[in-house]
Formats: sequence, structure tokens, C-alpha cells
Amino acid sequence: MSPLTDSLLTALKARVCSSTSDTYTTTEVFTGGELAALPRSSVGDVHTAYELALRAQRQWAERPPRDRLAVFHRFHSLLLRERETVADLLQAETGKARRDAVEELSEPALVTSYYLRKAPGLLRPRKRAALVPGAITVRELRQPKGVVGIISPWNYPFALSFGDLIPALIAGNGVVLKPDSQTALSPLFGAELLYRAGLPDGLLQVVLGDGPTIGGAVVDTCDYIGFTGSSRTGALIAARAGERLVGCSLELGGKNPMIVLDDADIAATARSAVRGCFANSGQLCLSVERIYVPDAIFDRFADAFVAEIGRLRQGPGYGYGADLGSLTSRRALKTVSEHVDDARAKGATVLAGGRPRPDLGPYFYEPTVLTDVTPDMVCHRAETFGPVVSLYPYRDEDEAVALANDTEFGLNASVQGRDLARAARVAARIRAGTANVNDGYASAFGSTDAPMGGMGASGLGRRHGADGLLRYTEVRTVAVKRVEVLNPPRWLPHAVFSRLLATSLRVLKALRLR
Repeated sequence: MSPLTDSLLTALKARVCSSTSDTYTTTEVFTGGELAALPRSSVGDVHTAYELALRAQRQWAERPPRDRLAVFHRFHSLLLRERETVADLLQAETGKARRDAVEELSEPALVTSYYLRKAPGLLRPRKRAALVPGAITVRELRQPKGVVGIISPWNYPFALSFGDLIPALIAGNGVVLKPDSQTALSPLFGAELLYRAGLPDGLLQVVLGDGPTIGGAVVDTCDYIGFTGSSRTGALIAARAGERLVGCSLELGGKNPMIVLDDADIAATARSAVRGCFANSGQLCLSVERIYVPDAIFDRFADAFVAEIGRLRQGPGYGYGADLGSLTSRRALKTVSEHVDDARAKGATVLAGGRPRPDLGPYFYEPTVLTDVTPDMVCHRAETFGPVVSLYPYRDEDEAVALANDTEFGLNASVQGRDLARAARVAARIRAGTANVNDGYASAFGSTDAPMGGMGASGLGRRHGADGLLRYTEVRTVAVKRVEVLNPPRWLPHAVFSRLLATSLRVLKALRLR
């Protein structure tokens, strides 16, 4: 039974910026039945949302950071208090297992607590070294961009909406949020919690509707764009934002590798790989889709990996009885099925899974392991974004690194081995924004003091860390000349001044002042 009550749905619908009577229906993923009828926004509503957010943002930006942070202290408490409702909504609209829903809501909690500690220091004015110390003083100032447009995906709709919009708000911006249409309930509930926590009226606006139309209007309207989604759409957004000379940050796709070193603990690595590959049914941009295993231990690892997969419990439900949930949509199921069917038809071996499970629900697919995958198969290079992983043998460490780097993507990587120093050296050789030793993804992603983002076709910019906040600001330099030192007095010939200047530059360098 859906956890969505009439009173809660009424409250959430009121948070949508929509002037039309047009609605659309979302799906309760476990059953395929109707979940909620939600208002649909128009392009005009996006412009209205921007103006309302901008009006509120001007006063919000005038408040000192510590004053703004008081809202987020209260939000953090409310989020943890309402965690079961958030998890219920996430499961209903995505079909993920309960453990994945709880893991998802942990991200905004971690991000909030991190910036509660770090934002005052990151946003304060900073003294910078001047051209002539003592004669000139220089300060670096941070000011908000204005109104930030956040376009978030369906796989982690709560974490990837609020993990981005929280630092944007803390930095003094307004926000127009465009979540995926299917997975709008949990972001709307998050907006409700922020307003309960005291966020100024109008500062956060939510618009719903077709991605190209409503998302496109957000890109064409807002002062900065944060996007999480496919590489193809990200490239279009970057080009569109570039036409307006508006900045953007993009976290995009991945075909993430895991390298199993020859000294790895096979049993522990198999357990780590199961989580790294099949968390959220593989619908995670950080998920491992390629595992490279030494020839000498390939069969032993494959057997241990398949055995661990066999222990997974897959099924629907709002409790903790399942380890693996559903795919989120018919489209996702179609992509996964096509990738596996194509590989099987071209000679790949299916070690585990390889079929949908309509007996569990309309979009369930078994966790699947393939071997003998060749370059002519779609899943060899393309992101599957589902519970499918391919195993490949390798001869030596250099070959493993070369294979891991043979991709247009560069988002996440994993290296498994007992010698931690060696494993860390191998991880540093992989072209990826984050790399984890003896873990699939959570160690890097959960370390919110460290930046997280992609290289190559996996995106631009970083979330988390200092970059995750400062990307939402403009940096300005204010220099005050206290004494005239840049031009010679009238009585001093320019030739003499030139020699004095050269001597001064040598002295400044020797004293390490410039």
C-alpha cells in the first residue's frame, strides 16, 4: 500500500509553482499503479518561479551566513525526525530497497552538517597578498550567483536535489528546482521541511514537467545551473548555458571500473563488489559496471561473486526484507534487457541473473553477471545503468589500468587489494574523479570534505568540499592603494624608476613576498 496520504499530497502539491490546471500522474513503482496526480508547470511558471526566488534572494543574501545557517540547523533535525516519511516516499516513487532509501537520505544530512561547520569560514572575506605589501591591501569577497537552477534525476531524487541546493541556499542564493517528473514527491517533501525550518517564503521554487521544455526553461532563465543526469543531456545544457555565459556544474554518466589485485581477499572483495555493483539495483552513477580480475584468480573470484549474489533478497515492500529493489521505469527495464540480450546473442556468458522478474513487480530485473563480453556488444562501452556487471581477465597491473582507463567516462573507480599502499597507487593511476580502495563508492562519496565529480564525459565541476559551496558564488577582488607606489614622482626620471622597480622585484622574490 502506498504511504502517501491525502493530506500529505495536498501539502506537497501546494509547493509546486504552477498556474495551470494541467496535471500528470506518477507511478507507484512496486505495483505499476497510480501514485499521485501532480501539477504541471509551464514555461511561464518557470519565469515566475525565477522572479519570486530572486525577490526573496535579495533579502536572504543580506543576512549574515550564521543567520542563514540557523534554518539549516532546524532542517537537519527535521530531516532526521521525518526520515521514515522520506524513505517511504523514495521507495514509492523509485522502487528502491529500504536500505538504499535510508542511505539516500543520509547524503543531505551529511552535506548539511558539513556546511554548517565550514560555510562561515569559506564565505568570509579573505586577505590576499598585495602587489606592494603595506602600500596596498587586497581582499577577496564572495557573493551569491543569484538564482541557481537545479535539475535533478530520478535515481536519487532526494539526495541529488538537496545535496546540491542546500549549499546553494547557504551561499545566499535562491533556487529553482526541477526534479524528474516521476520522482518529485521526495524533493517536494524536502522543500516542505525547509519551509518548516524557517526558509524565507519564495526562496526555493519547485517546477514540474517535461525535461526538455521545463528543464530547458530553467537553463535559459537561471543565473547558474546544476545538473545531474546523462552525458548527452549534460553536453546540451553546457552548450545552452554557454550561449548566455552562465556557469554550470554537471555530474554525468559513468562506466566505472573495479580492479581486483592479485593479493585481494577474494571473499571480502566479492562482498564489496556486490554492494558496489548492485546498490539501488545498479541505478547509481557511481556503480561498478566493469570488474578486472587477474587470470590466476579469475575463476575463484567469479565463483565467490556469484555465490554472494545468490544470497541477495530481491523484492518489493516498504520494510527491510529486501536487499535489492526494482528498476524505476519501463524505460530502464527496456535498456537493461536490451543490453543483456544483445550480449547473450553475441556470445557472452551469463553467470548469474539475465532475466526480468515480473513475478516480483513490473520493473524488476535480476542482478546479472556477464563474462566473455567483447567490444561489439553494447554493454562493453555504453553505460547500462542497471544491475549488470561484466568480468574481464587481465595479465598484469599495467594492463588492468589501461583497460580501466579505456573509456570516455571518468567518474568513479575501485581497487581491491590487501597491500593498501599499492592499491592506493593503482587507484591514483585511474582517470576518475573519485577512486576507492576496498570499497565500491561510499568511502569517497560519503567523505563530504573531499570534492566529488567527473572527468571527460562524466562531467564538469565538483560537489562536496569547498568547491561544492563556492561554485555557487562569484568571487570579487577589492584592492585599496594606501600609498602611491605604482607611478614615479614627477621629479624621478622613468629610467631610474625602471631600475628601482627591477631591484624591488628581485628583493620581493628573495624575501618570498611576491
